[in-house]
Amino acid sequence: MRKGFSGVTGVSLLLGGLLVCGAANDALARVDVGINVNLGPPPIVVPAPPEVVLVPGSQVYFVPGIEFDVFFHNGYWWSPRGDRWYRSRAYDGPWRIVERRYVPAPVYRVPREYRNVYRHERHIPYGEWKRDRGRYDRGEHRGDGEHRDRDEYRERGEHGRGHER
Repeated sequence: MRKGFSGVTGVSLLLGGLLVCGAANDALARVDVGINVNLGPPPIVVPAPPEVVLVPGSQVYFVPGIEFDVFFHNGYWWSPRGDRWYRSRAYDGPWRIVERRYVPAPVYRVPREYRNVYRHERHIPYGEWKRDRGRYDRGEHRGDGEHRDRDEYRERGEHGRGHER
């Protein structure tokens, strides 16, 4: 009988120990772990398809009507966000980080106040721009009949987008 009692006691202790361990594991499982990873600015989202405006005297276009800068030049879309520049082949991404040294000078030199300076320039619907982009780049497709000086924005003495404010 003594052996049977010891066996029951041993099993009871074993089960009690497992319950205690299980309770400890439950307590550990309830511990909150927070990890904060800074992934940078919010994603670049451009309304599809965007209108574009040609910066006179350049082959740089900007997207009006959004709260952040998005430019198009030489086959790529460009967007500065904070201290970083992003580039994409399509206005809707995917966007990749690029080093500032790889941003083309014409994009980098767009005046900071370009939205105000060029607000009266023609807003080109995306489909028309995509179809006739080469003509726009060469300045052959002026809807308003105006001819702008190719260096007008540089003559204003304004600093470009890439300069510190």
